[in-house]
Amino acid sequence: MLKLGLETMQRHVEHWLFPAACVLCGKAGEDGRELCADCLGDLPYNSLACAQCATPLPTQIAANLCGRCQQNPPAYNRAFSAFHYRHPVAQIVQRLKFNAKLNMARLLGELMAEQLHPKIQTLPELIIPVPLHRSRLRGRGFNQALEIARPLARKFGILIDYKSCVRTRATATQSLLPAKDKRANVQGAFSVVRPIQARHVAVVDDVMTTGHTLEEVTKALRKAGVEQIDVWVATRA
Repeated sequence: MLKLGLETMQRHVEHWLFPAACVLCGKAGEDGRELCADCLGDLPYNSLACAQCATPLPTQIAANLCGRCQQNPPAYNRAFSAFHYRHPVAQIVQRLKFNAKLNMARLLGELMAEQLHPKIQTLPELIIPVPLHRSRLRGRGFNQALEIARPLARKFGILIDYKSCVRTRATATQSLLPAKDKRANVQGAFSVVRPIQARHVAVVDDVMTTGHTLEEVTKALRKAGVEQIDVWVATRA
């Protein structure tokens, strides 16, 4: 409790000494956030989406489930996505992943936490970031999913477990593959290497497109005995 109080005080001092500027337009940030009020209002929120896989929906539908989830539901229990993967959020994600702008991860995580807060019925016991293979981690220097998970963990008081689930082989970049090859690319690519002391977890990632990666992570967690698996992603294609 004391540590959290000191961290909050430190952030307030930092915001006072170094006022936040909007990462999109350069204007003064709103409430210490690196977004101004105008840019915050222009973000592509994923407000109308399938309740199970977070696919954006054009209109409200029965049971809030897309046709795919009604016929062939995913392995995870439910998914949440804060934004559509399009401008300007897509640029924020790209600057995080390819330009090592870690402040973008903090911004995305904080925005996700704000939108998740009123929607969560039961908090998960652990947050598990989608793991990178060690070769990709060496090249990039960080795991963007882990960095996005940190503000979520602070907001909800949940521990992060980034060691139990691992990517056991190097896979090609999903976004560069044709749709027909994406499932095979990540099939069996994840494993749980030590016991997970939780029945309910949230898996965190930056982008969800086909969902194949998150399906494979979920399957590995199910084999390890995890009963309820939520997916929290910053953006949904």
